[in-house]
Amino acid sequence: MCSENSSNILPEPPEELKSVSAELAGKIRKKIALKGPLPFSEYMEMALYEPGLGYYSAGLQKFGAGGDFVTAPQLGNIFARCLARQIDQVSTWLSTHGSGHYEIIEAGAGSGMLAADLLLALEQDHPPARYSILERSAYLRQEQKETLQRLVPHWLEKISWLDEPPAENWQGVFLANEVLDALTVERFCLEDDGISQLQVIDGPEGFEWHKGSCPSAMQEKVRSVISGLEHEPAAGFRSELNASLPAWLKSVTGSMEKGIAIFIDYGYTRSDYYRPLRSDGTLICHYRHRAHGDPFMWPGLTDISASVDFTALAEAADACKLAVSGYTTQAMFLLGCGVENILIEFEPLPDKERLKMNNQVRRLTLPGEMGERFQVMALSRGLDEDLSDNLQGFSFSDLRYRL
Repeated sequence: MCSENSSNILPEPPEELKSVSAELAGKIRKKIALKGPLPFSEYMEMALYEPGLGYYSAGLQKFGAGGDFVTAPQLGNIFARCLARQIDQVSTWLSTHGSGHYEIIEAGAGSGMLAADLLLALEQDHPPARYSILERSAYLRQEQKETLQRLVPHWLEKISWLDEPPAENWQGVFLANEVLDALTVERFCLEDDGISQLQVIDGPEGFEWHKGSCPSAMQEKVRSVISGLEHEPAAGFRSELNASLPAWLKSVTGSMEKGIAIFIDYGYTRSDYYRPLRSDGTLICHYRHRAHGDPFMWPGLTDISASVDFTALAEAADACKLAVSGYTTQAMFLLGCGVENILIEFEPLPDKERLKMNNQVRRLTLPGEMGERFQVMALSRGLDEDLSDNLQGFSFSDLRYRL
């Protein structure tokens, strides 16, 4: 996601939204009173997904100018058109080496814009046999249906929504654009004498951090991560750990017989993720296009996310018997998918329209915008080596050696 500006001065929510946040906060307090200090993952789960109250469950606008942040598909269709070229390369191979058709499964489809733009880009040459959306938010499902009804009504019969990943085998492409950053994480702090788990308690002025005993399994994982770093962080270092990633990846790709899974998100390799300069971790919150660092401010109204450890994603892929077939920045991925050729198509357009498209590309590719902050990883299963090692999106730059 891309925030329009950053500020610690947040606008005051209207009274009706304050009441939603207060109701959610009350539920969290009751859970703390019952169980004691909460692991941050449990707080984050409730803040984002509590039915009817959590950020992704309540009926609040999330995307675009009226929401809290802008994702790549909200900028225009260039992102989807580039992604379609990578999908087309894989679908062409599957047409002769697979079942003859392919499917697309998108996790966390946001407003539905990416799905609509992809279907429009793919329908002329190699359209998918089915487009499925794995979405846990009832509110977002409705928004996606309205978007798709408006933009691609002729596709509705081939679009479906899933409560869980398919149990039957399928072939095609799994997409997750800005999904991994919303998976719940644990927080920890390195101490002189060990590792603390950063938990959530109900303090006199609201929710606050509490250093608690770290479960042995979490300690073992943190030590495993830290011990492999060139420069081990010092005492006082705080960061995140996505303990649920391996199980989640297995659940969403377990039935993919042949194809690729593409993950696009902001994050780092492990060596960059746990650098001393990130001594307070990567947790970030968004509210009305303002980025801030307080996950306890207006629970249910504020998005909470953490950067992705792409090395951890690669390790989880190995455990799932998926090949890491490419890793690069978003800018290099879009170049590999021919964004410059798409720009050439805009040359006959009026100056105003051409400027709009150029600005869109700049937002997607410049280092100070989304170009380097966002990374792309492709995981594959069942593809021959010639294809899996030569995916179009990674032809300009492949950074797997950094993982």
